[in-house]
Amino acid sequence: MNILLIPLCLTCIFLCFFYIRLRMEIRSLTAQLREIQSGSHMELAVNSRQKPLLIFCSLLNQVLTAKDANHTQYEKSEKLLKQNITSLAHDIRTPLTGASGYVQLALECAEGAASAKEAHYLHAAQKRLTELKDMLEEMFLYTKLTSEEFTLTIEKIQVLPLLSDCLLSLYTRFEASGTSPHVTFASETFSVLAEEEALRRIFLNLIQNALIHGTDGISILQEGSELIFMNSMPPDDTPDPEQIFDRFYKADSARRKGSSGLGLFIVKELTHKMNGEVKAEVEKGNLKIVLHFPSP
Repeated sequence: MNILLIPLCLTCIFLCFFYIRLRMEIRSLTAQLREIQSGSHMELAVNSRQKPLLIFCSLLNQVLTAKDANHTQYEKSEKLLKQNITSLAHDIRTPLTGASGYVQLALECAEGAASAKEAHYLHAAQKRLTELKDMLEEMFLYTKLTSEEFTLTIEKIQVLPLLSDCLLSLYTRFEASGTSPHVTFASETFSVLAEEEALRRIFLNLIQNALIHGTDGISILQEGSELIFMNSMPPDDTPDPEQIFDRFYKADSARRKGSSGLGLFIVKELTHKMNGEVKAEVEKGNLKIVLHFPSP
């Protein structure tokens, strides 16, 4: 009986030793994977000579190498895309500005002499050129936003004067739509920590989004530390609040008119770069976009 116990004890000791070594190897692999997760490009290694574990480690290294190669290729493609968009925006901007200028001259020359049909066509051409210019500016800003070199200078900004300036700059758009903005501020001295031009772009994008895709104008409210932009939506064109800030998102094909699909994406990116928060809600046919920026 004692003779039978000896090999059994030796087997148990061997299994315990094997289990302890296996646990140590798994802990080592886990620590190495955490380093790789934090940005290291090291290769996984094990001290064991067990063939299954060596094969497992080799396969993991192959997967990680392929993942790194795919990520590098993606970064190169993304960088090339941004460069191409920037170059395209620059190339189109000059002839577009020239064409817009010629249309404006044609409108001035035709004043009083052109037929109603000719005036209608000239105004339509001018409107389309303005839309195209706005889309190009958004594409150009998008490439700047996604660049690592893009920085903002944060300072104390009084919101109401800046917002009023943005609304006045879009006066003709409101007039053409037959609507007017409704602005309510609990405090006219309400201020935030932001960058002036970035905050201006956020306001302009939100107002233009309401003019293009909404109905009955826009309501802008300041409640506490929040700014709320609200507009009614057509019943067949309700956006998904979970996706509305995504790049190139459009609720449906009707939203293609006069829009690059980058306006609200730019709003989100600029807000986050200024340590702010933005969220969207849809309730009772209204789109509500809520902004919050740090207080001075």
